[in-house]
Amino acid sequence: MPALIERTIDDFGRSTFCQQCRDNTPGPAVEYLQNDWDALIAVNLTAMFRLSQLAGQSMLKKGGGGKILNIASVLSFQGGILVPAYAAAKGGVMQLTKALANEWASKGINVNAIAPGYMATDNTAELRKDPDRKSPILERIPAGRWGEPRDLAGAAVFLCSPASDYVHGHVLVVDGGWMAR
Repeated sequence: MPALIERTIDDFGRSTFCQQCRDNTPGPAVEYLQNDWDALIAVNLTAMFRLSQLAGQSMLKKGGGGKILNIASVLSFQGGILVPAYAAAKGGVMQLTKALANEWASKGINVNAIAPGYMATDNTAELRKDPDRKSPILERIPAGRWGEPRDLAGAAVFLCSPASDYVHGHVLVVDGGWMAR
């Protein structure tokens, strides 16, 4: 994995590393399988820690600081429905982002996260097809639509640019107003 970090830094610049993990196995907590829990935590939290750790090691070794951008979720703030492992992992991403920012800010490394709301992706395809779930979600989003991946671009550019040099440990919600309701 260190080679992945070095290649990413070589290809995209020494100061930026973005990482996203996504996978979700929905189900009631009382029936949630241990293997599903373990796999989801491994992909969405443990891998994020390990990749952030490796990026931080590289940035500290080379000096000059850098930017690490993690992908959290609005479920970092809420428990969700039928997604206990995903909600736990994304809550962990929010706290990991803050912990790493506390440790590395004085070394010039910004660690922040984006918390997308309900996005129109493959990950939410089944949810968007379910009228019993889709309607209440859309009714709560003031923007009146599901987000598109492109809606995250501005937040990512800001958090990876010099404009955010004094922003550390922030989780920027991009959700069409979902959390404001």
